Amino acid sequence: MRLRPGEVEAAGWRVVTVLDAVRQLCDASPDVTGRPRVIAVDGRGGAGKTTLAERLREVAPNSAIVHTDDIAWNHAYFDWGAVLVENILRRLHRGEAVHFRPDAWITYDRPGSITILAGADFIWVEGTGIIREELAPWLDASVWMQGDLDEQQRLLVARDGDSPEQLKHVATWLLEELPFMLREQPWARATMIVAGPPQIDHDPDTELVVAPPTSP
Repeated sequence: MRLRPGEVEAAGWRVVTVLDAVRQLCDASPDVTGRPRVIAVDGRGGAGKTTLAERLREVAPNSAIVHTDDIAWNHAYFDWGAVLVENILRRLHRGEAVHFRPDAWITYDRPGSITILAGADFIWVEGTGIIREELAPWLDASVWMQGDLDEQQRLLVARDGDSPEQLKHVATWLLEELPFMLREQPWARATMIVAGPPQIDHDPDTELVVAPPTSP
């Protein structure tokens, strides 16, 4: 498996059902009451974070998904932690509903809002950079998606294209992502590592390939 410099390859991969993965994530925060569990889904571009978050939501009743791309939109690649805490995570920890229009949405007249009704049991927060030290007090569990870099890049090109503008965007992104990931080491902080995309035979509709977190 080809990984970015500094990332440690996971070992001890095994196949579990998606429901069992949710149960394992719940076990990481057994004392949560009066508010939803907040669980992060992190990984590099093309790892399948959004797809995984949707699969987790489908098997966990009364779930909602927050996409960090919505927080970061026209704001910053990674410098959005405080915005997420003050406008979403703090409210979720108080058991409150969320109705948030980021400043950039207002400035650029983007319609809609980030809305979460009160009373949810799970909030899946997905996006590159969500597993970080400053957000650790607000996360009850987390998933790092690890996969072969070549395959992830192939999927990213299939999704976003390889125009000169897109290649320039990716190069600019990596200038911030690489030092950020080396500093935060989310593969070591995560509750669980999920293969993305997996190389082990499994039922993609009902199962995941998982491993324990890796040490630096």
